[in-house]
Amino acid sequence: MSYYHQKAPFVVPTDDGKLIEEHFGLASTGEGQASLAHMVAPPHWSEPFQLPEFDEYTFLYRGRKKIEADGIEIILNPGESLLIKAGTRVRYSNPFEEEAEYVSFCLPAFSPDGVHREE
Repeated sequence: MSYYHQKAPFVVPTDDGKLIEEHFGLASTGEGQASLAHMVAPPHWSEPFQLPEFDEYTFLYRGRKKIEADGIEIILNPGESLLIKAGTRVRYSNPFEEEAEYVSFCLPAFSPDGVHREE
């Protein structure tokens, strides 16, 4: 087939209140070339530092998102985008009062084994 019309993205189970709807990728379509997900991070959400094996492109629709990468702090605002290259020690969070809604594109696809989250 030369196309795939995604009508029901895979909702990744989480225990931190974050909504992850993977439209394309290992969890949703079984393909590892790239992944595309819609996400909503609740207020005061954070995750541990990670050292991913994939490039991650983020486009923020609403709210704000804090990114700590290689000792630098970046605040992403609506309409802004960011690329974090594979092998960068990075931490994503939403320390703010409003939700952060964004799209994430990973190349190659996001995988739990390739994210290398710190404990």
